[in-house]
Amino acid sequence: MRFADAVEALDRRTNYERTGRLTDPTIERIAALCEMLDNPQRIQPAIHVTGTNGKSTTALAITAILRAAGLSVGTYLSPHVDSIRERIRFDGEPVTEDDFVEGWRELAPFLDHFDGAGKQITWFEAATALAFLVFADKALDVAVLEVGMGGAWDATNVADARVAAITGIGGDHPQLGATTEAVAREKAGVVKAGAEVVAATQRPEAMAVLRARAAEVGATLATEPEDFELTRLDVAVGGQQVSLRIGGARYDDVFLPLHGRELARDAVLGAAAAKAFLGRAGLSEEVLADGLARLAVPGRVEVAARRPLVVLDGAHNPPAAEALAVAMRESFAWDRLRLVVSIMADKDAPGVLAPLLGLADEVVVTRNNSPRASDPEVLAAEVRARGLPVTIIPSVPDAVSAAITASEQSDAVLVSGSLYTVGDARPSLRSAPTG
Repeated sequence: MRFADAVEALDRRTNYERTGRLTDPTIERIAALCEMLDNPQRIQPAIHVTGTNGKSTTALAITAILRAAGLSVGTYLSPHVDSIRERIRFDGEPVTEDDFVEGWRELAPFLDHFDGAGKQITWFEAATALAFLVFADKALDVAVLEVGMGGAWDATNVADARVAAITGIGGDHPQLGATTEAVAREKAGVVKAGAEVVAATQRPEAMAVLRARAAEVGATLATEPEDFELTRLDVAVGGQQVSLRIGGARYDDVFLPLHGRELARDAVLGAAAAKAFLGRAGLSEEVLADGLARLAVPGRVEVAARRPLVVLDGAHNPPAAEALAVAMRESFAWDRLRLVVSIMADKDAPGVLAPLLGLADEVVVTRNNSPRASDPEVLAAEVRARGLPVTIIPSVPDAVSAAITASEQSDAVLVSGSLYTVGDARPSLRSAPTG
């Protein structure tokens, strides 16, 4: 079997990420599947990451720091930007095609069994089980698991995590609930008995839910800014110079190769989770600095080119777009900015557009390759209503190429609205005449 054949077989399964239709949310199927697989998710301890925005950054920060501490780390992320292999990582690197295929060969007969019994395993459930099998075949010290959506019924929640990291909780997926409190209850479902929990600053109603869950299951809860915080941030060449505090330990003047305050706060949350996992071993200044210096987060304020500046960011909800706008203003300078944008039809397009249009001199509306992508005419109407010049170019690569070609070396091109948009942009960036 070739890698492409394994991916094609996986892609035949129901995939919420592509359809936007979520039915029958439960972990019963994945739990039964893992039981038949002899529970590979229990072979190594786990760290669970949930929240609304910043999960991947937090998970990758945890990974980078624990690797710097000498641990072997498996990381499961979602979604991916270029290749599904990015979702399953071993010591920071995407799983090899051979390991992916070997895992799929092991998994496929069990999927056939469930299909035959009328209990079809979904795309995300199958991908999660595949990650567990790949990790089980490695000599891992820890698995870092990013929730796909929610928490309580997410497929990753069959793992019994010793540490949980919770980024800021807000509205995004309506399936999780209509209120912040309802969404927080879903997210809090990853908190297991006796776990150590580190939580970013939350709305009061969300924090009340987290405190109640921790008390219910006997978990220890550390919160921002009471127990850890970003204490200083200065823009630096290639990123930021940050200082942070975790408990009584202070870490000063650490280089972080990311842009934007929110990404820095996500990295600090990851550092607090890594320190909680290390426990008595502690987290030295050297390990923290080494780990964070190696941190890379594709599609999050990612500088893809200079002259003109090209920045990729998958911001898909209003808080993420607002954070991106702040990061752009704080980190970069330009003469004119062209925004290339495609947003999912089930997202708050006006809310995403508002902060980004505040940066833009011109807008190129396009359609990414997801069937959930919004009609470009609808987005263009939103842009026109705000008085900005807008062009519609149907394909993302063509839209990005046109924006770059129209730009001077002192200009900027921002590609955003979805990680699907970011992923589609990469072919044009490999061939575009950027400096």
